[in-house]
Amino acid sequence: MTQPPHDEPTASSPQELREQVEQTRHELGQTVQALAAKTAVKARAQEKAAEVKEQAMANAVKVRAKVAAVAHQVQDRLPEPVKDGAAQAAGQARATAAEAGRLWQEKAPEPVRQKAAEGVRAARGNGALLLLVAAGGTALWLASRRGKG
Repeated sequence: MTQPPHDEPTASSPQELREQVEQTRHELGQTVQALAAKTAVKARAQEKAAEVKEQAMANAVKVRAKVAAVAHQVQDRLPEPVKDGAAQAAGQARATAAEAGRLWQEKAPEPVRQKAAEGVRAARGNGALLLLVAAGGTALWLASRRGKG
């Protein structure tokens, strides 16, 4: 038979021995659970990812606030001629885009325009597909302009 450890008293009755065994089982179960949690790599990685995500979101909020503050400061310090020039450049960009759209309607062959329109309808709600269709349409338009030039 084995002897009990020297730092633990022996049980004086069978009931007390049962209680000690039950307590030991309970402690062993907790230890096993703690060890399993430490070795569960996937769960620990997910926990760490959640922590990092939370920190990133908090930092993003702080950065957005700082950027907004700096943007307001810059905008307040910009001279009016610079603001006017930026507004003019934006207007020119819109006009150029409108002209490009008009040229597309005039110069692109009907089958190509139909396919592009179908692509736009299919891409509603899917920005990546819409960008792909727009890039393809632009490439076709540029190719048709080079052939005529």
